[in-house]
Amino acid sequence: MADSDGENDAAAPAEPAAAAPAEPPAEQPAQPPLVVNAQYIKDLSLEVPNSPEVFARLRQAPKVSVDVDVRTRRLADNSYEVTLHIDSRGQVEDETVFIVEVAYAGVFTLNNLPPEHIRPMLLVECPRLLFPFARSIIATMTREGGVPPLLINPIDFAELYRQQLSREIGPSPAAGSVPSSTDAPVTE
Repeated sequence: MADSDGENDAAAPAEPAAAAPAEPPAEQPAQPPLVVNAQYIKDLSLEVPNSPEVFARLRQAPKVSVDVDVRTRRLADNSYEVTLHIDSRGQVEDETVFIVEVAYAGVFTLNNLPPEHIRPMLLVECPRLLFPFARSIIATMTREGGVPPLLINPIDFAELYRQQLSREIGPSPAAGSVPSSTDAPVTE
């Protein structure tokens, strides 16, 4: 309703508000510890050396071997390139059916990590993020190469890292034991 002078109540001047408490200065948002800046194929190769004859003789699934390697390179203060190398070979008896090699890389920024966490982040978490993409590329390449698609099983990069640490540390004074800081199986 309008008041006697025809003005709307909403247009009436508001009473001064109580002074609001001073807000603390705005803080920068926390940076995530791991940022993926880019992902890309560095190198890619597929060979089907005995084609087309191998296709006529391919009556069973090839025996497949897979080799995995992770390499890192520092680019800047907290930026790194991590490259996941996967080399695979398929054979039936003594005949090579296919050879596929992929180097799939990413550029990662690590923020506010303690120095002792940088290496595990680069050798476990970064390749874990890259692996599904490299796996898909390998499956597509082998399928398009005329052989059954190679679907590589998931890789436990944490276990590979523990094995690498065990090799670097070497045997401890107790024969056949592995330092308690790793969960690597005892091998003799």
